[in-house]
Amino acid sequence: MIRILLTNDDGIHSDGLIKLEEALREVGDVFVVAPESEMSGASHSLTLARPLRIRQIDERHWTVDGTPTDCVTLALHKILTGELRPHICASGINHGGNLGDDATYSGTVAGALEATILGVPGLAFSLVARENFDFTEAARFAVIAVRKALTEGLPEGTFLNINIPDGPIRGVRVTRQGIKNARPVISEHIDPRGRPYFWIGEEILEWDAAEGTDYWAVQQGFISVTPMRSDLTNHQAIPALASWDLLDLNGHIAVQNLSPASTRE
Repeated sequence: MIRILLTNDDGIHSDGLIKLEEALREVGDVFVVAPESEMSGASHSLTLARPLRIRQIDERHWTVDGTPTDCVTLALHKILTGELRPHICASGINHGGNLGDDATYSGTVAGALEATILGVPGLAFSLVARENFDFTEAARFAVIAVRKALTEGLPEGTFLNINIPDGPIRGVRVTRQGIKNARPVISEHIDPRGRPYFWIGEEILEWDAAEGTDYWAVQQGFISVTPMRSDLTNHQAIPALASWDLLDLNGHIAVQNLSPASTRE
């Protein structure tokens, strides 16, 4: 029997997680290890400065007082070990899209990434909506995608970041990660004790809507499937950087080889 690990960053009580679990039960045995509270924006963070606690709800549900990365790490090393080790990990369904640069902040994406790093194929699912979330089509496609990943396999080290548009679905497109032009918006307030606190948000100025990007696909009504990996190396930049003569033979910084704008007097 196929075993499926579910996690997310919206927390164990998220409607998206519940709908995903219900849908994937037709594929195999589903086990949920999710944060006990919302961890949106946690990215690929691992909790190291304090201990973590696992709470078992029943034989198929656990919560962790940590990040999605913590959840997957503990799931694969402490909870679902031996014969219970899952064949695949599905993360989501997230309340809101994880397109372009937002994927780097996403705990949903990080859950799939961590599973892949630990040897379990990962898929991240996000519903691109702002209100009135209806996860029906997203959950239906998750079943298709998980089944396909199980039968066809994924390239080594690759996970899928899948974004489902809110509304009529025109089809599916394999896409590349887009880029957004945004700036932070920081709101400053004063708490009842007179101390300042801040909320960090952002204002999106422009999306890379070029054909083939994840944002373009969703904007056109297509489900976006973007293959990703943990290797962040810009391989095309390696030859150019290799020509830089920054170190002498003794490993000292060769300041004389730097441009005048890069040196300090």
